[in-house]
Formats: sequence, C-alpha cells, structure tokens
Amino acid sequence: MKTIVIGVMPQEKIRERMMAIARGEYKPKASDPKVWFPSMRSLAEVLSDENQALLTAIKESRPKSITELAVKVGRKPGNLSRTLKTLSQYGLVELQREDGRARPVVHAKNLEFRISV
Repeated sequence: MKTIVIGVMPQEKIRERMMAIARGEYKPKASDPKVWFPSMRSLAEVLSDENQALLTAIKESRPKSITELAVKVGRKPGNLSRTLKTLSQYGLVELQREDGRARPVVHAKNLEFRISV
C-alpha cells in the first residue's frame, strides 16, 4: 500500500500548473501531489467521515462487488456506486472489472495533505 499525496489549491492555480506542465515549463517532482482539490470544502465533501469509513470498510473487507460492499455498509448499491465513482475520480478507489462486476479496491495506506495558501 502507498501514500497518496493530496493538494489543495484554487482551481485557477491548478489550471495554470497543468498548462505549465503541458507546455514543458514545469516538471512535477515525484513528491508533488497527484490528486488536487480546488478548496478545503470540496476536499471535506469527498473525504467526509462517512466516506473515510467506507474506505476503511473496503480495505478491511475486500468486497468482491459493489453489491457485497453495499450489504456490509448498509447502503443502497446505486447510491454507493455514485460515491465510489467520485472516489475513483480522485484516485482514492479503483473499480476493477472482474466477472462483469466492479470490485472496489483501496490501494492507499495513508493520505498526505499539502495546502497552498
């Protein structure tokens, strides 16, 4: 398992950074955040207490499908699927396709935060 480095920086600055990388003006360091949030509010929404508990449940139970996870955490599969899709967009969960089902997997052991002020 690995540590995922998460950065918080205004959307405009994230966009400027991405453009500088694309133009070859900036080369990201290996230690730079790989996941970016535009605000503390958006970070707090994605990493709510409920979603942190969900990440722990995935790591501990290693469910074979979203349906199996839904039963374990007491949520409806459709609602849980949307949450997992959001978490996967931020690289916090991987949805692996196996036997026609999506299996949620958490590869991170730790989350490290860097906030630009």
